[in-house]
Amino acid sequence: MSKIAIVTGSTRPGRNNLGVAQWVLEQAQAFGGADYELVDIADFSLPVLDEPFPAAYQNYQNEHTKAFAAKIAEFDGYIFITGEYNHSVQPALANALSFLNVELNNKAAGMVGYGSAMGARAIEHLRGILSELQIAHVQKTGLFSLFTDFENFANFAPTEQSAASVQPMFEQLVAWTKAMEVVRENASVNA
Repeated sequence: MSKIAIVTGSTRPGRNNLGVAQWVLEQAQAFGGADYELVDIADFSLPVLDEPFPAAYQNYQNEHTKAFAAKIAEFDGYIFITGEYNHSVQPALANALSFLNVELNNKAAGMVGYGSAMGARAIEHLRGILSELQIAHVQKTGLFSLFTDFENFANFAPTEQSAASVQPMFEQLVAWTKAMEVVRENASVNA
């Protein structure tokens, strides 16, 4: 069965991101179609990118990079959770993705965003990053508003309408994850 990681996008104390990620994990498990696991980037204590070689070389020098790369490589697909920060993706997520390359190539991803503009601007910036990492990202996204889907801007409590936004993303992601497994198999045969 395909393995899909729900990847947090923030490491800040008191972050909303982890609550959103945990909720997405519950929804994904109820949806089925794959095995899902939460991967919290905070668990890897990644500093600002400190590898001396480009990630594409996979010549990792630091133990935190090796551990993070090994964990991310376990999965066939991903759901990235990002709040909107300065009209863009959260800095911790952009930094974490900068540590990796080959581990993500020819895999599928869905995205869940939140913020004052429902995370839409963060999602659009994340699409550019994922494209550069050769990740096939699905069109449908989960989108949540800080004004209507969080109690006191802190406790994640999505409205029924917003909660429904993740279902089409799950459908596309499971299908694309399976398709990208075939792509990776064909690429390894032709290598």
